Amino acid sequence: MQYQYQYQHQQQAAESSSWGYYVPAVRGMIGSDPLERVVRLASESAVVIFSISSCCMCHAVKSLFCGMGVNPTVYELDQDPTGKEIERALMRLLGNYSSPVPVVFIGGKLIGAMDRVMASHINGTLVPLLKEAGALWL
Repeated sequence: MQYQYQYQHQQQAAESSSWGYYVPAVRGMIGSDPLERVVRLASESAVVIFSISSCCMCHAVKSLFCGMGVNPTVYELDQDPTGKEIERALMRLLGNYSSPVPVVFIGGKLIGAMDRVMASHINGTLVPLLKEAGALWL
């Protein structure tokens, strides 16, 4: 796997990582509505995780997907100049969660925070969602 840096329409491969794709701040998006940005970013890949690099629950959800053979696109909000605004937009989407990360989108649809992802994994609905989104082929 490789990190991919995406600046507008250009993509450049960088160093190897155990996560899917890390995408840093994208130039030209500062100033756009954070909620619109979340929706746009969430729809660009089969699996999108909004994360904070030091968050243990974020690490756990990234490990879950990578262990299943999924290559999520990961947005590390602590490395994005608009990360705090995106966190607030995620909190609005999630409702009254104390922590806005990790937040997972599959096929552009909001799955939710770690509790919803784990519940879907345990009850057997996560794999069909991943297959439907094209993130798993088995």
